[in-house]
Parts: sequence; C-alpha cells; structure tokens
Amino acid sequence: MVRFLQPRLIQSLSRHASLHGTGGSFGGGSTLSLKHDEHSAVAPGRPGSAIFPDSPLGENIEGLPTGRDVEWEPLVDYRRNGVSETTIHGAVAWAHGDELIHSFGGNVLCYGRSMMKPFMLKTFTEVLAPETDWEQKAIAVASHNGDTEHVAAAQSLLSEPEWGLMLTPLDVPLIQFGRQVRRPRRWYHTCSGEHAAILKGCRLKGWERAGYTLPGHEVFTAYLQTLREFLGSEWEPKRIAKDGCGLPTVSNTVNELARIYAGLVRQKNEDWIWESMIRHPDLIGGFNRLDSTIIKAGEGRVIAKEGADGLLGLSIIHEDFPQGLGIVVKIAHGWNSQATWYVARAVLGVLGFELRNPYPLHRQKAFIVPGVVPPDRLEKLEQVVTWDEWDPNSDRWYYDWRKYSNPFAGEGSHE
Repeated sequence: MVRFLQPRLIQSLSRHASLHGTGGSFGGGSTLSLKHDEHSAVAPGRPGSAIFPDSPLGENIEGLPTGRDVEWEPLVDYRRNGVSETTIHGAVAWAHGDELIHSFGGNVLCYGRSMMKPFMLKTFTEVLAPETDWEQKAIAVASHNGDTEHVAAAQSLLSEPEWGLMLTPLDVPLIQFGRQVRRPRRWYHTCSGEHAAILKGCRLKGWERAGYTLPGHEVFTAYLQTLREFLGSEWEPKRIAKDGCGLPTVSNTVNELARIYAGLVRQKNEDWIWESMIRHPDLIGGFNRLDSTIIKAGEGRVIAKEGADGLLGLSIIHEDFPQGLGIVVKIAHGWNSQATWYVARAVLGVLGFELRNPYPLHRQKAFIVPGVVPPDRLEKLEQVVTWDEWDPNSDRWYYDWRKYSNPFAGEGSHE
C-alpha cells in the first residue's frame, strides 16, 4: 500500500512545491531542497517533510511582511495610575464609497476570515431569497455562539439526509452558560449556518456539492468575482488560505477591507443581507457578542460582523457619508473582544452612535489613541469616555502616602 501511494504523494508534493514557489521537483532530475529535514516530523529526506514549515523562524517572502516588519499602530492603552501597562496594537481604516479617507496602519495584510461571510453569501442571495425565512437568512452570515436557537436555524436549512454533506469541523459551542456541552458536533461550529446555506445554494444552482470548500469550486470562483465588484476587475489576492472552518479565505489589506464594507451600504437594497442582519442581530453572534450589540445599537443604520483573530467590519449609513461608510478594525495579537469593543465605541461614538462600554478593566482604565479616527473627529473623540459613572478610578490612593509612611523608618530611626 505504501509503495502504491508514494508515487502519488510525490506527484502531489511536487505540484505543491511549484504552486508555492519552493522550486525543484521530486523524482528524476533536480530534487526539492528541504532545509528542514534535520527537524522534520518525518524521517529526513522523506517526501512528507515538504508539508511542514522550513524553519521555526518562518519564511521570508517578498511582499509579505511578518513579525516586527508588520507596521501595526497602537490603538488603545490600558493604564494603572497613569502608567501604561498594556498597549493593544492593530490597524483601523475608514472608506467612503470607493475612497479611502483615513488609514491608521491600514496597509497591513491580513485574512478577512469570517468577517467576509456577508460577501461570500452574495453569490446565493437570489436563489436563497424565496427558499428561506429571515432567521435562515441571518444564520447564513453568522458566526454564532452555538446556542440552541443558532443550531436549530442552521439545521433547518438542510433536510436531515443532507446533514452528512456538512464539512464544518467538530466543535463545542463557542460560548456556553449553565450546563456545559462536551460532545463536539459539526452544528455547534460557529460557521455551521454559512456551510448549510452554501450547500443549499449549490443545490439550487445545480452545482456539485462535493468539494464545496475547495478553492477550485464554483463557490470560491464566484466569491472572488464579488470582491472584484468592490476592488476592481483586475484585483487578485496575494494569498489564499484555508480558514478555520475549511473554506478558503483571502488576503486583503485593512484598507481594502474598509472599501469592501463601504460597498455593503451601496448594495443594501439589492439583496437580503442587510435586512436579515438587522432583523435578527442575536443570530449573527449571540449573547454579549460585539457585532450583535453594535447592530442593535445602530438601530438599522449599522451592520457589524466580527472575524477571527481580531477583526471587526462596520458598514454604516451616515448623512456625512452619502456613498456609504466602511470601517474595519484589526487587532494585531488576535481576538480581544474587550479591546475591539473600546475601539468600536470610539469610532461609533464620533459618528453619533452610542455603544455601551465593555465590562470594565480591573483597576485600570482604557485610553484611546487618537489615530483611530480622522483628524476632523478628534474633538468628538474626547467626549467618548471609556468608563461609566459607576466605575471611578480604583487604581490609586487619594492621599499623599508619604505623609503616612512609618515615621521611624529610614535614616536615624531606632529599632
């Protein structure tokens, strides 16, 4: 069996090498140079070592900055009695229609992850419109907590015999209260609604459902075309990767993502995406989730969608931005809902939307870096406080401690 499979594996890895620019080939003539054989998870020189990284220090790929080369900006500062203890870095971009109007670290390249679900589903909005109710439409673009209502809405998109087609990873609910679910299921996965909607859409379009998560499938081809509606017909992604749920995810700069989210306003009346999200905000995320809370606070004028590893996309109807306003936040170190919440409250606050503060820090206060908003909004930013009236400073003593220090301590004291 091993001898039978090995030629196919070598052929596959050779193709992998050519696609990813690693050079060389397997078998006959030149061979692929494997710098990592010494530390390979398989025996040195075996073909399997090609599917592991070359080095724990990472690759240096031209045009793809990593590590300290990524130009993150500070977004919010956690201070204890005036001393900065934690600084959260990231990037923020604002776009009005097709025009980028403010960028604070927005040249950073990242993957759009689940923040892009509304755009992935645009391929299927027409065929799904008459076949789904509003709850099913909302769960299709959700990254849900895995509550009972989320699972029920996702399952309702498919007949029970079709459930076996689902390729979401086994998972437990993202956030749980009370009795804990310990047995993983595909339906608990935060992306199960999207996968079920894609499978239903493929059936209605007459597309093959096998392989729907692969980049060669019509689903991904159509998704790229949707992105080109906002970024131009010549746009091509620098990288695609496999998302946590198995679907392809595309690399974009934060600036590009803001332009895409501005376009969601312009297209709000062309399909059901916008209305489904404002009708059922708690299906989009769930209890105490940032995107669900923002949608409710926006009262129909704001769409919000979180994405893995610190992403938040905002699509905003505002009189100062008649062509639609898109704002995207990316946290450098990944998912940090509290930090993202502070930044979201700041950018929405200067636009006249009141988003409540997150749960307070413990004996710290958060301070927003001015660069998260355009210069003409700085005066309004000073009025968007990051604390509540019941959350005074508790990180200091309100007296001169020196006056009450031990008078017998120090030079000349007696034991």
